[in-house]
Amino acid sequence: MLRSSQPLTGPNRKRCREDETLLGTVLDEGERGFIIDTRSAQAAKQSRMTGGGTEPKSSYPRWRRLHRPLERGRPLQESFIKLVEACNDTSINMDRWLSRLESCRWLSHVKGALSTACLAAQCMDREEASVLVHGAEGTDTTLLVTALAQVILDPSCRTLAGFQGLLEREWIEAGHPFHLRCARSAYSHARLKQEAPLFLLFLDCVWQLSRQFPFSLEFDERLLLTLFDNAYASAYGTFLCNNEKERRVGREVGTPRCLCKVKESTHSLWAWLNQPGERKKYLNPLYSHNALVIWPSVEPQSIQLWQGLFFRWIRSSQYLDEAWAEIQQLVEGN
Repeated sequence: MLRSSQPLTGPNRKRCREDETLLGTVLDEGERGFIIDTRSAQAAKQSRMTGGGTEPKSSYPRWRRLHRPLERGRPLQESFIKLVEACNDTSINMDRWLSRLESCRWLSHVKGALSTACLAAQCMDREEASVLVHGAEGTDTTLLVTALAQVILDPSCRTLAGFQGLLEREWIEAGHPFHLRCARSAYSHARLKQEAPLFLLFLDCVWQLSRQFPFSLEFDERLLLTLFDNAYASAYGTFLCNNEKERRVGREVGTPRCLCKVKESTHSLWAWLNQPGERKKYLNPLYSHNALVIWPSVEPQSIQLWQGLFFRWIRSSQYLDEAWAEIQQLVEGN
């Protein structure tokens, strides 16, 4: 599986021989590959006017392009805001609540992300084909799809250590702009166009997988909640800045020569999580290694609202925590 930004064909349909050669070498003789574009065909076509575009069939004859549009900007942020507002409104009745839940379209975004990730996984697992995933810049929905596909396909990514490695590789090192995307929460009145909860959407999808396959992930919901919290506000440097370059030599407004030096100046979230006393808190006591691919259901009745996140400020988790602690004791006793 490969990931990239969009090809820069532009309005004149420019070619890049090196890129064509690179993708050609990925395929063995007689093989075909799939390009999954996370933009709509119309959006990809319009991007040509600003220098972007798609891979022309004539230049990439052995690759089949599939468009699976996923929201990545303001519509996704607005959906997040509407969902949080609905969850915090305890005065409405059930019918009104269900109507607001549907109108915010958050669960539709979850379904779309899981469906696209399953498509990429199926191309690799069942078609035994190479897959290239890209959107526009390749740092948002692209990473969402490639990371989810790996959790679905690879049992090592479903371990605590493997999942941390996946986040480091597919989100942090790959350049997801955490500083821009997570600058404000859903409670902020500011509406910055760069904000979008892509990483939260990924965590929600992983939670859906953990709910449908309760024995297959080594970590539990508390890890996902901790990651969400630290993406928006953290005492650690793991999710600071927008890319690796900024973490090393980033600049701040008014201090043009300021060096971020994130790794030298801050502690790593992973180092804290991997302490024996902390690590134990995030382990799933029901975990059993599953070497198989886990194919999630994306039917409406299978996609549920992540209550542990969206209701945690208005609904006590005391009884759930107590039940979880009892399960841990029973497992350890055996």
